[in-house]
Amino acid sequence: MAEKYGVDIVFRPFIKVEGLSAKEFRAQKVSIPEHTAIIFTAKTAIDHFFRLCEEMRYNVPDTQKYFCTSETIGKYLQKYIVYRKRKIFNSPTGKLADLLPYMLKHKDEKYLFAVSDVNNGSDAEVLGEKIKFDRAVMYRTVSNDFAPDEPFDYDMLVFFSPQGIESLMKNFPDFNQGDIAIATFGPTTTKAAKDAGLRVDIEAPTAKAPSMTAAIEHYLAEHNAPAQAM
Repeated sequence: MAEKYGVDIVFRPFIKVEGLSAKEFRAQKVSIPEHTAIIFTAKTAIDHFFRLCEEMRYNVPDTQKYFCTSETIGKYLQKYIVYRKRKIFNSPTGKLADLLPYMLKHKDEKYLFAVSDVNNGSDAEVLGEKIKFDRAVMYRTVSNDFAPDEPFDYDMLVFFSPQGIESLMKNFPDFNQGDIAIATFGPTTTKAAKDAGLRVDIEAPTAKAPSMTAAIEHYLAEHNAPAQAM
């Protein structure tokens, strides 16, 4: 796309992820050893789960079961454990709701749900009262601040989460959009942008543009002008 339309694409995240310390995790009063199964919806959650276990000197038993919302996430566990299908279960669709039937077959397990601080608790509606689980925050999303002398001369800004919008407004409280195009992925990100008073020029996914790449390419084709996107 960069070659086709003559644009410069800069990957400069507005947000970053940092893990909770062992002390912060213990403050939640959630005991990992009391749980016999772990629910993962992201590779980041896997990294921070095993990091915390190491920091707290807890050896995860071989009998631990893992329930993942995709096969890609499930296979990522190979970074930390010996991969055995009998203890790793994956959703066929990438959705938590479609992982529930596997969990119901193991409803006597006590589940630990590894999440970030921005998890909105909607999983409780999916899991309901059908299984026993505890939510445990293991990592947080924070603003990736800009240095005072860092250039900010982009023609387009691309956001994938409401936290990115929050970071923009934190770093540039007097931000004036002007001719800068704003692209957002997902309805919550779009809403956050509009609530912040921004004009959303590109939205994804849509029927015509199922990905952000497709949405941006469609926009560039229509405007037919070089731009620098971030």
